[in-house]
Amino acid sequence: MPSDPRVFFASERTLLAWVRTGIAIVGLGFVVSRFGLFLRVLTLQLDPNAGPGSPHGYSNAIGILLVLLGSLSMAGAAIQHGRFIATLPEHDRPATYSRAWALWISGMVTLASALLAVYLAVTP
Repeated sequence: MPSDPRVFFASERTLLAWVRTGIAIVGLGFVVSRFGLFLRVLTLQLDPNAGPGSPHGYSNAIGILLVLLGSLSMAGAAIQHGRFIATLPEHDRPATYSRAWALWISGMVTLASALLAVYLAVTP
């Protein structure tokens, strides 16, 4: 049976699409988290007597959850891609392909987004 490289390249495109989607979700989470901080500062600028409790307090938690969701989607995509590539016969993979590279870069982006979630959780 001849090799069909379209299967391998479709898997690569799918991994990249999930990583891109995860990065977009992480970016949205960061913006949501920091927009709440912006609204609190703006509220204090307009009304110096306003207390620390504001209606914008949930944005940090929602932002952190979005960052974690993006991180989990990238981790899941990397795991799924690694498992799928392992099932491909040797003749369906390019000769110079290393499975470790795609999984390593996906893992580093996932780790960076998880560290961003920790940073958002510990900074006021």
